[in-house]
Amino acid sequence: RAVPFDPATSGRRFVIGAPDGVVASVLSPLMARVGADAPNVGIGLIHLMPSGRSAAADQAWEESLRKLEKREIDIGLLPVRTAPPRFSTRRLYDEDFVVAMRKGHPFARAPSEGRFCSARHLLVSLSGEPYGFIDESLAKRGLERRVVLTVPTFMLALAHLAESDLIATLPRRLVERHAGAFGLTFVELPFKRKPDPIRAIATSARCAQPSGA
Repeated sequence: RAVPFDPATSGRRFVIGAPDGVVASVLSPLMARVGADAPNVGIGLIHLMPSGRSAAADQAWEESLRKLEKREIDIGLLPVRTAPPRFSTRRLYDEDFVVAMRKGHPFARAPSEGRFCSARHLLVSLSGEPYGFIDESLAKRGLERRVVLTVPTFMLALAHLAESDLIATLPRRLVERHAGAFGLTFVELPFKRKPDPIRAIATSARCAQPSGA
């Protein structure tokens, strides 16, 4: 018979799945809170990214939701606007995107939609496919950009931007937290885009009665 979860005494290990851009933005405050309220709890992190092109943005995270259902991860931190009712969710914060580049990059002095499209871009893509939500937004206006490099993680993107003339569209919180360490600067996107809600997602059964407590 399961007993109520008590963070102060539990020695359970939780596996959290999220894009590394989200993890890099929230890990320090998360671990500080865990250390204070649940000192014996362990945390494991798994890098999740959307799967391929999808007509609806939330559908790109279906594989991640399946990992939750199969108990491969305990909690997902995902940029989804809605989740199926079989999951329990909590909205953590809203994330928007900025254009990041090395300090002194000419794009930062005169950003525009035209110069954005003509620039050489880096894209974070786990599959290596050079197409993302920015390309979808541009295509709706009959525009396109040139992606010359894809990398599988956001932190690798920050490191390469510091040593190249590429630009990349990255989460604002990630860039604000790490720009100084990598010698980067950033500007606003040259077009409007609705922010993404970052949600903590778990199976309802797991939230109500955590296993292994």
